[in-house]
Amino acid sequence: MQIEPAQRLEGAIEVPGDKSISHRYGILGAMATGHTSITGFSTSKDCWSTLACVERLGCSVRKVGDDVEIESDGWRAVKSPEQSLDAGNSGTTIRLLSALLSSASIKTTIAGDESLNRRPMARIVEPLTRMGARIVARDGKFPPLAIDGTQLAPICYELPVASAQVKSCVLLAGLTASGKTTVIEKTQSRDHTERVLPVFGVRFEKVGTELSVWGPSEPRGTQVHVPGDISSAIYFIVAALLIPGSQLRINNLGVNPTRSGLLTLLRNSGARISLENQREVSSEPWADVTVRYDASFLENFPERIEGSWIPNLIDEIPILAVLGTRLKNGLQIGDAAELRHKESDRIQSIVQNLSALGIEIEEYPDGFAIPPGQQLRGGTIRTFGDHRIAMSFAIAGLISQDGIEIDEPACADISFPGFFDLLNLVSRTASPS
Repeated sequence: MQIEPAQRLEGAIEVPGDKSISHRYGILGAMATGHTSITGFSTSKDCWSTLACVERLGCSVRKVGDDVEIESDGWRAVKSPEQSLDAGNSGTTIRLLSALLSSASIKTTIAGDESLNRRPMARIVEPLTRMGARIVARDGKFPPLAIDGTQLAPICYELPVASAQVKSCVLLAGLTASGKTTVIEKTQSRDHTERVLPVFGVRFEKVGTELSVWGPSEPRGTQVHVPGDISSAIYFIVAALLIPGSQLRINNLGVNPTRSGLLTLLRNSGARISLENQREVSSEPWADVTVRYDASFLENFPERIEGSWIPNLIDEIPILAVLGTRLKNGLQIGDAAELRHKESDRIQSIVQNLSALGIEIEEYPDGFAIPPGQQLRGGTIRTFGDHRIAMSFAIAGLISQDGIEIDEPACADISFPGFFDLLNLVSRTASPS
């Protein structure tokens, strides 16, 4: 696919439902008793992997467009699937669903595609094992995970690193244990699980850095609504900020503060981004977001991002790297070693592709540095099968001198089916071919 430089972006759009939220609503719908209605469910392949697993565990799943209906008899009643569960490319699916599988009275195996099966699972295996789970991982840390469900015990667990997936896994497992389960989170990660637990009728408490649930709990089916995915919208936001003459509106967007770190950094730097019609739906903050071109923020954007910022914008670092090529002071990323264990080694993927487009960049074990004063040329980039690399470098093509060619654009469907069609719709000259 060829992406040509754009003259401007304009229009009003909506992006698919939030992936992280959709996963959690789907799994809680399976754990709850009764009927759960989810509107705006993500169209991503990852989230459909979660629903396919839920269905194979005996829940009734009905899909109509981006609405999903789940009927379940609760977490105690899940059934043994005839074959192993397939999480596809979704780390969230395998890590969160392992909480349910560990407590169910069944034996299961869950794995994914080649990429997922290379991703470490020790972060969830360790706390689940402390709760009494019986899990056998390949080489002690990789999928497939063979899980022999049993009665779990509550624990108090301090997260060794900030991880929303590990936090959510332990809290969901705690719903099935007898007593109080507490997760201590010193650096806050995305909080979608904590927000929605009370919506499903679960007792949840936060005191300082301690997050607690009580079990055994009986979540109740309910109606929930999924906002647009900020991690999908950020590609369009960055493009509109960088391409002269652009004005773009993104409606019904999730603006959860634990997910919108890059949006916050941009606004704090003076980017022309306005939030309108702000409201709360299903305990999540929503807004309509308007973005207007204004290059002045490029002088004020932080030149180094590390520490507590990283968990908040970990998914946005690939597009942040593209933005970094335009920043007046350059960009340094640190404390982001987790990027090496995503769908690709994203640090290496970023470095190789920016280098191929003529950008000087230095690679570190936990990040990279981009010196100021550079210009993206043209060239061919490799996605490494990683959806966020594909979408980020599509934006690089829009702001490049000569356009770029993407080797495997279809991998964007993992999180954002129709991404290139929507990009073509709002861009005057970006014409994928």
